[in-house]
Amino acid sequence: MQLNISFLFLQKKIGQASRIYLSILCVFMTLTLSAQNGTEEEDAFFIRQIYQNALTQSSCYSWLTDLTTVGFGRLAGSPAAAAAVDYTHKMLDTLGVDSVWLQPCRVPHWVRGEKEQVRIVLPGKKTVELKALALGNSIGTGSGGITAPVIEVKSLDEVDSLPEALVSGKIVFYNRPMDPRQINTFAAYGGAVDQRVYGASRAAKKGAVGVVVRSMTTLLDDVPHTGTLNYQDPDQRIPAVAISTNDAEMLSDLLKQSEVSIYMRTTCETLPDEESYNVIAEWRGTEKPGEIILVGGHLDAWDVGGGAHDDGSGCVQSMGVLEILKQLGYHPKRTIRCVLFMNEENGLVGGRAYWEASNGNEEFHLAAIESDRGGFSPRGFTAEGHASTFQQNYKKVYQWEPLLEPYGLHLRLGGSGADISGLKEQKGLLFGLDVDNQRYFDFHHTAVDLIGAVNKRELELGTAAMATLVYLLDKYGLDEK
Repeated sequence: MQLNISFLFLQKKIGQASRIYLSILCVFMTLTLSAQNGTEEEDAFFIRQIYQNALTQSSCYSWLTDLTTVGFGRLAGSPAAAAAVDYTHKMLDTLGVDSVWLQPCRVPHWVRGEKEQVRIVLPGKKTVELKALALGNSIGTGSGGITAPVIEVKSLDEVDSLPEALVSGKIVFYNRPMDPRQINTFAAYGGAVDQRVYGASRAAKKGAVGVVVRSMTTLLDDVPHTGTLNYQDPDQRIPAVAISTNDAEMLSDLLKQSEVSIYMRTTCETLPDEESYNVIAEWRGTEKPGEIILVGGHLDAWDVGGGAHDDGSGCVQSMGVLEILKQLGYHPKRTIRCVLFMNEENGLVGGRAYWEASNGNEEFHLAAIESDRGGFSPRGFTAEGHASTFQQNYKKVYQWEPLLEPYGLHLRLGGSGADISGLKEQKGLLFGLDVDNQRYFDFHHTAVDLIGAVNKRELELGTAAMATLVYLLDKYGLDEK
């Protein structure tokens, strides 16, 4: 009898304890959820302020207007590139950050020379002018130019498969279009650009005397697109030009009817390397200054245009991140660093100089964000990282998607940027600003990449997107605590 009474008493006490525990747990969960909701509301409010400032007080478009003027044709090693370094250094110095400096790097100095002359030579000595640009790093033809029969191919493999006797003494015409079926135009570019980069080297191995390449764009127009080439053998270098897509179509049609020759005259050459600089601005963190969040773009651009989309927009957006957060009275926990890289287009010297110095100094980049896809409407960010840490880090930032979605932003796997790629070994996260890229290759590496091609509001929205991600990275970091 006594045992039964004790058992009932104990059961009653346990029930009381459970109810008390559950009550405490409910109160704790309520307080936790309230704190989380309060934090989310705080973040949402601050992000809204970022966007309001970007759309009403940003200097980005004004900076870009100036940059594309003083730095028109700012290929690495040129006076225009030097002017761009000076201008952006001065502008960054007005933002009130802790330090602004120049990081030296010796860059290649390729010059285009006189305007290219490229003509189809038809029977009866009739000629048809082609809209053409020499490819970056190409050698020139010499002052007399060259004339040779043309042979059309679709790929590097096709050149490799041809008998040397068929190619020797010819000008090889690479005519593989960017695939219009690709929704992502960068995928289409990646599927076609090998003929521009390596076409001259592969043709030279078979005895070709020159190369003509279809411009890298899905658009049919009269605008030629330049871009770099890579000579794989310094003893086998031949001149190379790109022609507009309309001219490529015409040349291909003519070749179906009869033999065609082309006259090419280019005077481009590579001069001795020049001293140049990455432009860097740093805002030191108050709590974890050793954790760096980088924003950046590349300051150099091809010599024929203003480089507004490629990549003036990325530079001014990165500068704008500092400007916006300063305007809002923000105090970063971590160090925010803006880096404007030199020589991405035809050498990547600035990027290599930066990450080699950073790795050598044992710095830690918690994150790096590069904008190099044009100043179009932002769609979010692509992310990559070191295999050992990427999954965990990406899981953390993916939790922020609800804060990004109201602004049409999403996170997805993908590449970041050439200039920050060497920071992957530091095991932070690397991001690329993802944009609506359907029109990017209408302007890429052309004379029409001018300030008028950039929409002010779209540029500012990209700045706001980058500032938002920097804010979240700075506030929460990447650990799971």
